[in-house]
Amino acid sequence: MRHLKNILALIGFVVVIGSLIYAVQMKSESNTEASNQIEQVDKSVSDGYRISAIDIPEDLNFAGEKVPFGDPEIMERVDREFLVNTYWQSNALLLMKRANKYFPIIEPILAKNGIPDDFKYLAVAESGLQNVVSPAGATGFWQIMKATGKEYGLEVNSNVDERYHVEKSTQVACEYLNKWKSRFGSWTLTAAAYNAGPGGIQKYMGIQKVDDYYDLLLGQETGRYLFRIMAIKEIISNPDKYGFDVENDDFYKAVPTFSVEVDGPIASWADYANEYEINYKILKRHNPWLREPHLNNASRKKYTIEIPNKGYYRESK
Repeated sequence: MRHLKNILALIGFVVVIGSLIYAVQMKSESNTEASNQIEQVDKSVSDGYRISAIDIPEDLNFAGEKVPFGDPEIMERVDREFLVNTYWQSNALLLMKRANKYFPIIEPILAKNGIPDDFKYLAVAESGLQNVVSPAGATGFWQIMKATGKEYGLEVNSNVDERYHVEKSTQVACEYLNKWKSRFGSWTLTAAAYNAGPGGIQKYMGIQKVDDYYDLLLGQETGRYLFRIMAIKEIISNPDKYGFDVENDDFYKAVPTFSVEVDGPIASWADYANEYEINYKILKRHNPWLREPHLNNASRKKYTIEIPNKGYYRESK
């Protein structure tokens, strides 16, 4: 019996020693694997991918109105927007791609109305150049409220909502901006008023007794607004400088269209689309201001419908 106990004890000892040897071996292999991973990361970094601080352009301005570089708090806010927008690479790249498609539509309307070209980046900041709707109901590229749209002559109802019409909403934005530029005297305050509302900016100016955007203490969104616009402007204008490797073929491009006038009701836009060998989805893509699958038009108002040139889409079935 004693002999059996000695054998069992010896077996137990061997098992323990074996386990210790295995654990040491596994730890060694784990350390080797971790070391290899670190070497791979080091190689990746040495091969060119690095996270670095951003050099802020010395001539940074909005619509020709320069940023006060002598204010360290202002420069921290500028730096924040450059870092956030540069290193949010997927979003910045999408904005570049969309800008190539829509800036050629927006730019001549701004120029015709005497609005600085920098305001096209305001539309980018507002909506990302998408027909989005905010929680407050602001709609389209320029985030126009329903009452404002109607005030400036846009048709806004369940059937038609011209806040989704890029050209018409851009024209309204221009008229709005010119109105408040006359009141505030600077483009920076005008841009801030576009975001916060003219009444809000006037209130802040009255309480704080200052008349310069950079001297105002504003809410977080409006306080970041101009700096975000300037960062977006700089990155989209100089993609190579900020590490974006994009070719001309990478950008989104507008599909050529021709115009058709409609001056009566349309029972079915789907049937109408089929007449031009496209489908309802494609018709809506080029005319997003059509909000229902039909058009009442009891007043026989004249509407202009954009139809894509033949050959850009497969034939509708």
